[in-house]
Amino acid sequence: MATSPLSLTSKPPSITRLRHQRPPLTTVRVSAATVTTTTGMPDHHHPSLEITGGGADRFLPAFNTLHLPYKPFPIIGWNRHLETIFAAFFRTVPEVKYRRECLRTQDNGTIALDWVYGDHRSLPSDSPILILLPGLTGGSQDSYVKHMLVKAKSKGWRVVVFNSRGCANSPVTTPQLQTASFTADTCHVVDHVSSRYPKASIYAVGWSLGGNILVNYLGREHHRCSLSGAVSLCNPFNLVIADENLRKGFNNIYDRALRGGLSRTFDKHASLFEEMHDEYNVQAGLNPRTVREYDEAITRGCK
Repeated sequence: MATSPLSLTSKPPSITRLRHQRPPLTTVRVSAATVTTTTGMPDHHHPSLEITGGGADRFLPAFNTLHLPYKPFPIIGWNRHLETIFAAFFRTVPEVKYRRECLRTQDNGTIALDWVYGDHRSLPSDSPILILLPGLTGGSQDSYVKHMLVKAKSKGWRVVVFNSRGCANSPVTTPQLQTASFTADTCHVVDHVSSRYPKASIYAVGWSLGGNILVNYLGREHHRCSLSGAVSLCNPFNLVIADENLRKGFNNIYDRALRGGLSRTFDKHASLFEEMHDEYNVQAGLNPRTVREYDEAITRGCK
């Protein structure tokens, strides 16, 4: 089976701790539920949130919006495709100045961290830290990343964007690119940030594939993870179904967009893969027709 940017071959173990000496986490369960809105829209199946383990009294008071009716944004919010495309093309992009730090990994790979410029001088060393993990082919240049960054910064947080290998014009020094099952770089980044700011509480937010990598990391590293908390947004938990849905109907638009981003990134670094014919099909990776074809050609050879 291909090891795809949109597929995981193994289920991570359950998460029991986020810091070595912290008590076990409260369990949060998500299940399907039918929700009625006040807008006249048809009822749909939406996730429901269940908190067990005695954490309801601590968590629910902070979730005031759970008691409010859902009101979609006029016109745009009535269609998921319209909402997605509108945000991609018309949402404002905040001005953010970064300071890039490149880390060398054990396999001689390179990770690019983009810190908000000036925060290392203006914020106390114990300021809370937020690590952002963008989605497939995403990086510090994306509007959704910058909006989250600006919001966290306004609250006094130190923010750093973790760009996966090859994303956001980051250097690629080994034949390894972004995949859902590859969590070694996430381990390296969290450990690096924790050692650099030992007095700070560290949190992480991941979107889409970045959220999947984050949850995978939490499951695998629960016994040694130094994060105080994490949030996964728009996570395609069932990656096999997500991969299949990309090739259905209007979703082909997204498949083409993601395929284009993957092949453009690969094109810049194809020479690193050319001598490894048994693991990679370079020509197919340069001209894939779908994300699945790219996965079969390139991603399945990555870790």
